[in-house]
Amino acid sequence: MEEIQSQSDLYRSSSSCASSPTSRVPSSHFFYVRKPGSLRQPISFEDSPEWDDTDVRMEYEAGGGGGGGDSINDATATPISPSLSKINSGSMASPPPVPEGGGGGGGGNVVRKIAGASIAWRDLTVTMTGKRRYSDKVVKSSNGYAFPGTMTVIMGPAKSGKSTLLRALAGRLPPSAKMYGEVFVNGSKSHMPYGSYGYVERETELIGSLTVREFLYYSALLQLPGFLCQKRGVVEDAIQAMSLSDYANKLIGGHCYMKGLRSGERRRVSIARELVMRPHILFIDEPLYHLDSVSALLMMVTLKKLASMGCTLVFTIYQSSTEVFGLFDRICLLSNGNTLFFGETLACLQHFSNAGFPCPIMQSPSDHFLRAINTDFDRIIAMCKNWQDDNGDFSAVNMDTAVAIRTLEATYKSSEDAASVETMIFKLTEREGTQLKSKGKAGAATRVAVLTWRSLLVMSREWKYYWLRLILYMILTLCIGTLYSGLGHSLSSVATRVSAVFVFVSFASLLGIAGIPSLLKEIKIYGSEASNQHSGAFVFLLGQFLGSIPFLFLMSISSSLVFYFMVGLRDDFSLLMYFVLNFFMCLLVNEGLMLFIACIWRDVYWSTLTLISLHVIMMLAAGHFRIRNALPKPIWTYPLAYISFHTYSIEGLLENEYLGEVFAVGEVRSISGYEAIRGNYQISPDTSSKWRNMLVLLAMAFGYRLIVYVLLRFGLNKNVSARLLLCHRKDNSSR
Repeated sequence: MEEIQSQSDLYRSSSSCASSPTSRVPSSHFFYVRKPGSLRQPISFEDSPEWDDTDVRMEYEAGGGGGGGDSINDATATPISPSLSKINSGSMASPPPVPEGGGGGGGGNVVRKIAGASIAWRDLTVTMTGKRRYSDKVVKSSNGYAFPGTMTVIMGPAKSGKSTLLRALAGRLPPSAKMYGEVFVNGSKSHMPYGSYGYVERETELIGSLTVREFLYYSALLQLPGFLCQKRGVVEDAIQAMSLSDYANKLIGGHCYMKGLRSGERRRVSIARELVMRPHILFIDEPLYHLDSVSALLMMVTLKKLASMGCTLVFTIYQSSTEVFGLFDRICLLSNGNTLFFGETLACLQHFSNAGFPCPIMQSPSDHFLRAINTDFDRIIAMCKNWQDDNGDFSAVNMDTAVAIRTLEATYKSSEDAASVETMIFKLTEREGTQLKSKGKAGAATRVAVLTWRSLLVMSREWKYYWLRLILYMILTLCIGTLYSGLGHSLSSVATRVSAVFVFVSFASLLGIAGIPSLLKEIKIYGSEASNQHSGAFVFLLGQFLGSIPFLFLMSISSSLVFYFMVGLRDDFSLLMYFVLNFFMCLLVNEGLMLFIACIWRDVYWSTLTLISLHVIMMLAAGHFRIRNALPKPIWTYPLAYISFHTYSIEGLLENEYLGEVFAVGEVRSISGYEAIRGNYQISPDTSSKWRNMLVLLAMAFGYRLIVYVLLRFGLNKNVSARLLLCHRKDNSSR
């Protein structure tokens, strides 16, 4: 916070000079940017080294002095733009540097450098096919670049193409989008391999029942190959890089926890998850999303520290405060997909002034930029026309927004800033640099083990996963047991006992719908991890299946024992074990069905409504209300009676109870259990039929998960970017 305060004070001391194009420009430290390796020293843009035409690459040297770590010699810094050379002609001297360590000089943690990579794009155009037949140009002929050790921000109003441009640079466009133009990484057109870059979504799903260190450690285990001890060091580096040391052992928090991390810390955790790969380039979509001014400033100072380690940062921002804006190195200003400016942040002020839109005194530059190019302000001005006439204009931009956008675009295209951008892109792409290499992935067996152990830990900590369901199952079982207690073993109790088994299986399965919110959260976490290739459909399903087995078995054995002895079923250990296993298979099938429905809808309301409807229909077709042979053939028998897992579970439990049983009818005659029950429920006389029913339940449990695998593998993975982009568009439209 001392660092933030020092920057804020220094900015305020110079902001009084920024009221007009002539008075604002002389200060060399109006905005604060730092060189890699000089974290606390505010410098001006002209301190950046000049370009070397013959060597466009990053050189890594052994650091001298007391640090002992690697230092980055940034040979890819940009030359001063023509507008900046005019601005900085009368610049003041920079303040003296602040010493990095505390007192004695050698103390403090040493953060390892990150090998950044340069990225450049030329004539980048993205078209998006929506509901209309023709394609919309979301991004139009954009040019730009980003260097290691710098922060490049893509700014613009809602629906200006910020997120689309970021996704195009990261190679994460949805299938409905087509990209034209060229993207170069270290001078070559090769795609960025796994682990060479990180992408942070606007809203990232976190696991609230884990601490920050646990969450990052499990993420490292999923992403990185190698030994466990090596991954602990990477996790600690990520925690330190994102200033999360004070929160490392705190729970992330979520729906089940009253206390947890605030939005700013949660956002930094989502960024730290990508840092465990030590990516060369980090793309962040709206790092200040839902953050207050203090959290936003702390976030940007943390990202500035990360950039000083050598990482290349490219991110989008909708709007920022003056202090946050001063931390940017370069800005790409978009409006309706058109590039209105690309260059240093201070030069953007001069660009607006040259176009006739100087930033008024005491107004944030980012507010002024967005006010000039946001068409929504035209409606506001029209609504407040009378009030505006009496009280003055809202800002210095007095013309129509569309005219202002065309003026800014035309001014930029004919400016020397646009020419310098093209020159820089030519230098970056003239010669190919070091090719980025894939860092390798963790093996499938390792991922399955990690996901299984993580699922066990999460399920044991969050009460709504299985503990609440276990309590509800026990309450339901006690109610059914007391309702059907004391039935005896006479022939007259057969119909009542059939009803008891039906109620137990059907209502317990229906009660399992309480686990829908938990499954939906797991699917969202999988989608977030799968989009960054941290997980796969097979390992996710297998890990979730293995992790849920202990809890499902605990629910089945506890509920079955209470029901079995309270209702008074046959006193035989083998029959009791079959009862437990049958009900356990029933819960496995029900869990697979819930996962299938949740994967289709991914919404609590529609998933719950669909499952309730399916359970009611399967209860009607289970053969209790009407024997299966008497059901109407076209629909109720085929397929409803045969796809209802209630049918196989109840039939197996009744066969387990009554096959082999004999009932006396009077003093002479006796009938078998099969003959006694066939008037109330249809079962098979074969003694091995109950095991066939068990196999059918097992096949259904795997069958539902196989369908889910197909949906995740060929549906969710391909459409996750499109769905996220749709959510972002909805958010922008609401804003």
